[in-house]
Amino acid sequence: MGFTLDIGSRAPDFRLPATDGIDYSLSDFRDDILVIFFTCNHCPYVIGSDEVTRATVQKYAPKGVRFIGVNSNSARTYQVDDFPHMVQRMKEHRFPWVYLYDESQDVARAYGALRTPHFYVFNADRKLVYTGRAVDQPKDSSRITVNDLERALDELTTGREVSIPVTNPIGCNVKWDGKERHWMPADACDLV
Repeated sequence: MGFTLDIGSRAPDFRLPATDGIDYSLSDFRDDILVIFFTCNHCPYVIGSDEVTRATVQKYAPKGVRFIGVNSNSARTYQVDDFPHMVQRMKEHRFPWVYLYDESQDVARAYGALRTPHFYVFNADRKLVYTGRAVDQPKDSSRITVNDLERALDELTTGREVSIPVTNPIGCNVKWDGKERHWMPADACDLV
């Protein structure tokens, strides 16, 4: 296995606090399809595509798809990525996903999160069927020409195999604790 989970890998378990005051584990989500995406509070690629992600959640929730956002960024690198700011952001924007805090960064390591945002789509057996970007222009939604996440979800929710299971996530790198802002692990690399 490389740094990031390989297609067909099982979703690593977790137990993390959410902005709604509940601690969640993987087993708490019984939906047919689970989208786990690594995100944060400050990244311009996240902020630029939040409303696109909201629309995708609203489109696919009735089809048995659940979304979980995970913030693994070090608050020592960007204080605005701390848990109180996560709670505030969810109150302000009322995003339709559960927002989890991975303060230890163990979940980011287990999944091999590269960037914010970085999406992982798991089927009912919790096997990875898609990983990478949601859209080709996350920083400026007016320039989007491709929505890879919706293509994968369309295929999956209609019983087809995901035709392009891996794309490169586009965004800021995960902010690793104790490292400079642009540092990435040596084995973290492009996916395709």
